[in-house]
Amino acid sequence: MTMRAFLRIVQIGSRAVGEGQPCYVIAEAGVNHNGDLGLARKLVEAAAEAGADAVKFQTFRAAALASTQAEKAVYQKAATGAGETQRAMLERLELPDEAFRELKAHAERCGITFLSTPFDTESARLLIELGVSAFKVSSGDLATHPLLRQLAETGKGILLSTGMAYLGEVEEALAAIRDAGPSPVILLHCVSGYPAEPAAANLRAMETMARAFAVPVGFSDHTLGTNVAMAAVALGACVVEKHVTVDRGLPGPDHAASLEPAEFRAMVRGIRNVEAALGDGWKMPQPGEADARAVARRSLVVVRPVAAGAVLTAADLAILRPGTGLQPRLLDLVLGRRTRRDISVGTLLAWSDLE
Repeated sequence: MTMRAFLRIVQIGSRAVGEGQPCYVIAEAGVNHNGDLGLARKLVEAAAEAGADAVKFQTFRAAALASTQAEKAVYQKAATGAGETQRAMLERLELPDEAFRELKAHAERCGITFLSTPFDTESARLLIELGVSAFKVSSGDLATHPLLRQLAETGKGILLSTGMAYLGEVEEALAAIRDAGPSPVILLHCVSGYPAEPAAANLRAMETMARAFAVPVGFSDHTLGTNVAMAAVALGACVVEKHVTVDRGLPGPDHAASLEPAEFRAMVRGIRNVEAALGDGWKMPQPGEADARAVARRSLVVVRPVAAGAVLTAADLAILRPGTGLQPRLLDLVLGRRTRRDISVGTLLAWSDLE
């Protein structure tokens, strides 16, 4: 049986996302709220003011995500200390269900789409109940096929991060989604370092996945700064996701690798400039080049008096600026032609001067 092909355009709220569409920019608030709903609201506002298309949180039950034996990642230990387990850290960062209802409503008031990453079955059910327009799946859950199947059954778009993965694992994840339901998928290339080094970004992996799976691709960026994100857009990323914080100096695992609001706003402007710079691909003069074309190009110019009926020779002409007369590429077509009239020195030759 032939497997269902994935869509090349995915609808997320009011936005079409994919080939030929503007890059969809996600402000990853994640757990940068530090368990504080008031701070979470500020992250929504910062994302909206920065021009992001969506603000994304993480929805989880700590007890359903990490065992009591799970250690923190190295970057988490560096940011929050090594004196607690991963579960203890997550418990401090967990928000109640009602907080997500409030954040979704607040995002709608701010004119930005609310998204979240579910990490367990109950969290997924909550987001389904809230009516989110799409789901983000973290790189850590690429191989959590039961969760993928649960989300796929809804038919909503899935943004699937692929950090730490082999291409074959991505293929298996797509097969699990494809077999479970009609959900379209956007693959997000990702390097799960916090921060990730630009040299490790391997942006061409986006092109590899696009060729291999014929799905839209984007980039979940963990590098510092904005250069790599904008390079991803130039290579065709239809989605860029980047962490945002109100203050990079706040305690917490992800603040240090996040952008502050003014930086995020600058990144969005940069992305839009990159998109504008890419253009439509047609090689032709741009409107702003008209003056330069006239000034910098050259024409065939008469450099000695020529009588009517004379045969033009190379000695009669020079190739000089401006470029508003006959182009020099036409020289061989002009030589040997007779003139219709007397032509004075300095005249830019025109076809009407010739028989």
